[in-house]
Amino acid sequence: MNRFKYLNYILVVIIVCFIGVIIFGSNFLLPKFQEFSGLRQRVEEKRNEIKYKQEYFSNLTETKTELKKYEAELSKIDSALPDDSFMPSLFNYLQKSSSQSGLVLKDMGTFNISQSEKAPNLKEITLSLGVSGPYSSFKSFLSNLEKSTRMIEVESVSFSASQEQQTLEEGKQKEKDVFNFNLILKVYSY
Repeated sequence: MNRFKYLNYILVVIIVCFIGVIIFGSNFLLPKFQEFSGLRQRVEEKRNEIKYKQEYFSNLTETKTELKKYEAELSKIDSALPDDSFMPSLFNYLQKSSSQSGLVLKDMGTFNISQSEKAPNLKEITLSLGVSGPYSSFKSFLSNLEKSTRMIEVESVSFSASQEQQTLEEGKQKEKDVFNFNLILKVYSY
C-alpha cells in the first residue's frame, strides 16, 4: 500500500509539474515566442523592402543612363517649358524677334500668370503685345514665334491700318502700308 501511496504522490507531482509547465509556458514562453515570430516577420518585411528599393534605385540608374542618350532632345524640351516664368527673358525674346522681323515693338501690355487648365502642373502667361510694320514683316514675326523653342500660342490678333510717308531717293514721297498689330499671346512654363 505504501507503494500505491508513493505512486499517487508521484502522479500528483507529475500532474502539478505538468500544470506548472503549461502555466509557465502560456504566461512566459508563449508571449516571447509570439514576439520572436513578430520580429522575424518584420525582419523579413524589411529585407523585402530593401530588395525592392535596391531594384528601384537600379532601375533609376538605368533610366538615367538611358536619358543621357537623349540629352540634346531633353534640353529642347527644357527650353520650350522653362522651370520658371522669368518675364525679362520672354520680353527680350519678343523684342528681338519683332525687330529681326522688321516690326517695331510699340508696347507690351498687361500680363497674367495662372495655372493651365490643360495641364495642372503648367503655368500660363497671357500677355498683350503691340507691334507695327508691314504685313510681310508680321508674317515673318509669326513664323519666328512658331519656330521658337518656347511654347508660345497666339490667342488673338487684331490690326488696323495706318499710312506712313516714305521718302524715296529722288525726294519724292511714297505712301507705305503700315499696320498696327495687337496680339494676345499665351506662353507656358513649369
